[in-house]
Amino acid sequence: MQWYVGSDEKEIKKERQKAREMRQSQWWKRRCDKGVCYWCEAAVPPTELTMDHVVPLARGGKSTKGNVVPCCKRCNTEKKQRLPMEWDTYLEGVKKGGV
Repeated sequence: MQWYVGSDEKEIKKERQKAREMRQSQWWKRRCDKGVCYWCEAAVPPTELTMDHVVPLARGGKSTKGNVVPCCKRCNTEKKQRLPMEWDTYLEGVKKGGV
């Protein structure tokens, strides 16, 4: 399945570079210092938090402060290219034991 809805490879590459630069910023480091996953709210060592795009790059998201959140590796891996409403539906299914 291809997720590229209005985002071509060149644009995604540019946004990934912005994200790499953002990871080095004091703003991002302060966000991670809280040690909490945005999605599951689990306590996670700051060094183990990853950057997740709320609206994935492949779905038209950008690497901006309003679209990136610190999250645990598990949530980042499981969320994949889902939008927030799709992710919420997935999590509800997990909690009910259906997924």
